[in-house]
Amino acid sequence: MVSRTVRRATASAAALLTLTAVPAHAATHGSDTTRTGSTAALPAPDMTGLRAVLRTLTTQGAPGAIARIDDRGTVRTAAAGIGDRTTRRAIDNADRFRIGSVTKSFSAVVLLQLVDAHKLDLDSSVDRYLPGLLPDKRITVRHLLSHRSGLYDYTNSMFANSVSGFEAVRDKVFTYRQLVQLSLKHARTNAPGAAYSYSNTNFVVAGMLIEKLTGHSVGTAYRDRIIKPLKLRDTVYVHPDTKIPGRHARGYLTQDRAGAKPVDATDQTVSWAQSAGALISTTHDLNTFFSALLSGKLTSTAALTQMERWTPVNSTTRYGLGLRRRDLSCGVSVYGHTGAVQGFYTYSFTSKDGRRSLTALANTSNNGTVLNTMAGTLESAFCGKRTRTLQGSSLTGRGSYVTERRTAYEDIAPGITRD
Repeated sequence: MVSRTVRRATASAAALLTLTAVPAHAATHGSDTTRTGSTAALPAPDMTGLRAVLRTLTTQGAPGAIARIDDRGTVRTAAAGIGDRTTRRAIDNADRFRIGSVTKSFSAVVLLQLVDAHKLDLDSSVDRYLPGLLPDKRITVRHLLSHRSGLYDYTNSMFANSVSGFEAVRDKVFTYRQLVQLSLKHARTNAPGAAYSYSNTNFVVAGMLIEKLTGHSVGTAYRDRIIKPLKLRDTVYVHPDTKIPGRHARGYLTQDRAGAKPVDATDQTVSWAQSAGALISTTHDLNTFFSALLSGKLTSTAALTQMERWTPVNSTTRYGLGLRRRDLSCGVSVYGHTGAVQGFYTYSFTSKDGRRSLTALANTSNNGTVLNTMAGTLESAFCGKRTRTLQGSSLTGRGSYVTERRTAYEDIAPGITRD
């Protein structure tokens, strides 16, 4: 049974999305005119506030939480709690973890690199590259990467019940086509290009495009095009293997039934996600990745501009092509992605110039309170002491808890997956 809190929050988010989604022609360009992301204008990070947020997470159900800020060569880290409930080992920023939907940004970068190489046209039909896969030839590559294809998200049904749904697939190996077929059993959510509607199906098809156009697996594409060039020593794609290699935090899935013992969800194929959410990384590597992306080291300026063509999601969030923009309370905009996979919640964002980056992890999932509170890590990292940090389950001093709650749930199906 899905918790009432999750059902209510998800329903509220769906209503909010209905109000804020806009047609493709109304999407705004990525350049900021009223908000700042340059580190020259940013106050010093509030490390006291950041540590308080992490400690709060451990009181709300996360066994542990970590955060790392990279700021023009200065590294600041914080940690609270444990990375393993059995051994009681303290969690640490050296730990690897599953990054969930942050994987989508990696997939988008590979496809934008193919655009740079003139092997892919964002506004061409997916059918041009994968004939017969989708029933509507109007769906373009851009629609996929901006979540405006209208393709139903198969994980809505797969994880309607968080724990039983997870146990049914944790050791399964799916093909991309099988996942697409799960989506096509359901009616589409809207016409292509008509509205933003987050769907893992979009980035499953993106993975198929990567493999078709490169002639290699998505794991090889990530390795050769991003991981090796950036020297990301702890970022790996092991699908369909179930283990996280090396030192890592264990991830715990909160039960749908209050009071039940969390499920250790660390070992799984993540085959239900693949190019939509199966990468493994660390706080260091994710900061390096988003800093490189926003500073123009992974794509051409023209391609990055395409990634930053924003569609409004709600009052604080915009979505581009596999990239989010979050507008913070102090007027700063940050760029990156969030991730939710069984056992792990991730926030990973950088400033507009890529010079200050934050990645935060909590090793739990199916816990809306924890997910809400994690938004405070961005406030501490980029707004400094001008904004009060989270205390308990609200953003004190600003009356903005409801906004943060809706933002956190905007893309989360009951229990796990999307964000």
